[in-house]
Amino acid sequence: MTSKSPVYHIIAVPIEKIEPNTYNPNTVAPPEMKLLYDSIKADGYTMPIVCYYDKEKDTYIIVDGFHRYRVMLDHKDIYERENGLLPVSVIDKSLDKRMASTIRHNRARGSHDVDLMSNIVKELHELGRSDAWISKHLGMDKDEILRLKQITGLAALFKDIHFGQAWQPVEDEDEQTKK
Repeated sequence: MTSKSPVYHIIAVPIEKIEPNTYNPNTVAPPEMKLLYDSIKADGYTMPIVCYYDKEKDTYIIVDGFHRYRVMLDHKDIYERENGLLPVSVIDKSLDKRMASTIRHNRARGSHDVDLMSNIVKELHELGRSDAWISKHLGMDKDEILRLKQITGLAALFKDIHFGQAWQPVEDEDEQTKK
C-alpha cells in the first residue's frame, strides 16, 4: 500500500535549486534562529522543507521551511555536513493553495504553554541541570528562566540564587521632621 502523503517521498535537493516564496509572513527572532541552528547542528534535519516544483524554471519553491533553508545558507558547517542537500517534500498545488498551506504550517506550530514550560524547568532543576544548561539547550535567557521558576512558586528552584537589597526603606519625611 502506498501513501499519498508527500512525507513518504522525501528527496535530497541541492540548495541552489531551492528558492523562497514571495509571500511568507513568518519571521523568526535571532534567539530562535540560533536555537534552530543549534538544533540542526545537534540533531540534523529532522523535518523536510516543503516545496512546490516549478518545472519551467527547474526550481523548488519553499512552501514551509524557509528558516531551515536559511540555516544551511547562513552556516557553512551545516552546508558542508549535508553536502549542500536539503530534504524536500514536494506538494503539487496552485499558488493560492500553496499560500494557504504556508499559513497553516506557520500557525499550526502553536506556542508553548507557560505552565508546561515551568514544569519542564522545574524537572530539569530536579535532575540537576543548571540555569546555564537550560539556557543553552532550551534557548532561554536568564530572565525567561527566572519567570518560569516564579510561576511554579517553588522555593527550591531559587536555593542557589543570591538576592541583594533592591532598595533601602527611607523614613517618612514627617517622622524625620519630628526628630
